[in-house]
Amino acid sequence: MNESNNPIIKHIPDFLDYCEVEKGLADKTQENYKRYLEKFVFWLKTTKKADLKPHELTPDDIWAYRLYLSRFRVKSGQSLKKVTQNYYLIALRAFLSYFTAKDILCLPADKITLPKDIKREKSLKFLTLEQIERLLLAPDTKNLSGLRDRAIVESLFSTGLRIAELVALNREQFANLKEKKDLELGVIGKGGYPRTVYFSERAISWVKKYLETRKDKEKALFVHYRARKGAEARLTARSIERIVKKYAILSGIPIFTTPHTLRHSMATDLLTQGVDLRTIQEFLGHKNIVTTQVYTHVTNKRLRDIHRQFHSGKNLKV
Repeated sequence: MNESNNPIIKHIPDFLDYCEVEKGLADKTQENYKRYLEKFVFWLKTTKKADLKPHELTPDDIWAYRLYLSRFRVKSGQSLKKVTQNYYLIALRAFLSYFTAKDILCLPADKITLPKDIKREKSLKFLTLEQIERLLLAPDTKNLSGLRDRAIVESLFSTGLRIAELVALNREQFANLKEKKDLELGVIGKGGYPRTVYFSERAISWVKKYLETRKDKEKALFVHYRARKGAEARLTARSIERIVKKYAILSGIPIFTTPHTLRHSMATDLLTQGVDLRTIQEFLGHKNIVTTQVYTHVTNKRLRDIHRQFHSGKNLKV
């Protein structure tokens, strides 16, 4: 580990670039990290610690910042919700993890603990099958980019791949597809956790059609067609996000739709079809079953609505 001569504040732009390029995080996640870290920067400046270097950050600083968040009041006079305070701490933990990844001496991220008594349901955003169908039909497959985009959207919904995992796919992984109707593919997911992803027959058929149009020698599976000569043609996470958003708008489905929405949609569809949580955990590459259990909130609400509609007892003559 090396000590940095630059203040913590000066490292934030590099951290955000790291989130995009190496972590492949969604644009929205990067925006949130930037916004949440702005409050940490404000705290550093107001406490006259703007020049604090990474290796000079102490547990006492973290405690003081937590007190600041706890006592902070918004314009209405209300304090920050515990959940909101957590978001600021999560962003700071991610920032400290960046220092570790770059061999910069700093306080370990695990020194920032998150409260375990906060009970909340994650608000999952997912699409219905009718909305998924509209999204899949949105690309114009008569042109090269439309055919590629159809293969991308089909792959995301079929596999539940994270956007960084999709970006990292290479052409050689799809060699000898002529005789195959579907495909099992090994990928390395978040945190270096390996898993197998499954491409459906329909998804593979679109990947085949797309690859048949490729005349280049690029290594990446999904490429853009406007790469400068000699430049990397692999689509970035941001490019994939823009593609999905473009077709969400064209197809008239919710504008919150992102590649991760398709991952949620795939998992929710499996659960409503009766697939058990442990299996879905394997499909998604979740290290902990607790992460997968968030989808039960969705299906529990669906079951409750069905119960109210079809088992109300209105026909009982008692």
